[in-house]
Amino acid sequence: MANLNQLRLFRNIHMRGIGGTSMSGIAEMLKHWGFHVTGSDDNASELTDKLQAKGIPVTIGYDFDSVSNASLVVYTAAIKEDDPELLQAKTLNIPIVERGEFLGEITKAFEDTICVSGTHGKTTTTSMISLCFLEAGLDPSIQVGAILKQLNGNSKVGNSEYFILEACEYVNSFLNFYPKAEVILNIDNDHLDYFGSIDHIIESFEQYVKLLPENGLLVVNSDDPNCSTLSKCANSRIVTFGLKSNNANFVARNVSYNSNGFPTFDVYYNNNFYKTISLSVPGLHNVQNALACIALCHTYGIDKQVITAALKKFTGAHRRYEFVGTIHKEVSVYDDYAHHPTEIQSIAEATKQKKHNNAWIIFQPHTYSRTKNLLHDFAKALSPFDNIIITDIYAAREKNTYDISAQDLVTEITKIGRKALYMPDFEEIAQYIRSHTIKNDIVLTVGAGTITNLAQMLIDNPEDSSY
Repeated sequence: MANLNQLRLFRNIHMRGIGGTSMSGIAEMLKHWGFHVTGSDDNASELTDKLQAKGIPVTIGYDFDSVSNASLVVYTAAIKEDDPELLQAKTLNIPIVERGEFLGEITKAFEDTICVSGTHGKTTTTSMISLCFLEAGLDPSIQVGAILKQLNGNSKVGNSEYFILEACEYVNSFLNFYPKAEVILNIDNDHLDYFGSIDHIIESFEQYVKLLPENGLLVVNSDDPNCSTLSKCANSRIVTFGLKSNNANFVARNVSYNSNGFPTFDVYYNNNFYKTISLSVPGLHNVQNALACIALCHTYGIDKQVITAALKKFTGAHRRYEFVGTIHKEVSVYDDYAHHPTEIQSIAEATKQKKHNNAWIIFQPHTYSRTKNLLHDFAKALSPFDNIIITDIYAAREKNTYDISAQDLVTEITKIGRKALYMPDFEEIAQYIRSHTIKNDIVLTVGAGTITNLAQMLIDNPEDSSY
């Protein structure tokens, strides 16, 4: 059970930006542990609704009364220093702490914190590992970056020393954590608005690996050249996985797909046959995620039959190639959180393996800086789809100081010989899709912003969907 002595000094905790996936999960854990939790967010969402249903007061807008009564204010990295709630807390001499640092204190309270890191695949791999630990009866505490059906939410408080969570590199937040085990899936050129270059991202991961104790565990992708220096930084045990490297400890071979694009593959451990695994999520990238999960869980002593059963039961996290519903009962609509070219490329590969007619993608770029820095990469990643629609860039935490627009992405796609449409209005897109798709087409709404709302607008019976 977590040792919360340090945190018990703060009985009333107010959370600014409580609607974030990590923040909402922290809020639920704190309430479970008996803290009085309040929160505020600029926008209502499914997560803020869930928090209110669980008895956590959430204000949409500013909540100065709760700040005044708080013994600690926790805020997300997206909240600016001149935020009125933070300014009030400072005026009243109420301590404030950024989410990553506060979550680090929670990781310190557990004897065995398992952190899942990497530019892509964190949520899926965290979910897979969590289900294996649950299936094994190990009763972990969990924090995952999306709603997971088996948790009916994005967090769980267990009664063991295991805490499984995503550890994000953005603003170096994972350097605040106290990991016993780290899974590193990949390192890619994301969050360049903060890091500036891939070299700085790699340096951050190297510092992160150095946090592991001697009796800890590093599970690392041997296929990824950007991960090649990490083993040298670890004093802990190292276990590797890969699809291409035969020298890895855990390797997948003989990968095949069914008509849904769900893979079956043979796992080899140190070149000896280990187990045949079948997944209920599509794509080769999920084979890689599953290998990372298997490597971690095997090293933690979980039986291979348990791992096999748990992976088969995993049907995906919310907004990860999630089936939403149908159009005219004959066109399948999926929704995905992908917001980086590598992730879109993985979706394209997964779609190829599915039996279908035409593939449509409606993409909402996420942040101006990412769109500007990776414009050509986005164009290339989108090009395999039969039909491409681009909608306006979702600003998130930024202002458009980058002189970039969605139309620039359409132009870049045109340059490489593919056609794309710029359509800013969701209603217009919905009408266009519903009138132009044909039987057995696949439609994907893709992006980390409001594009998920379009998926609901497209389908026949939104109330019957998986949302």
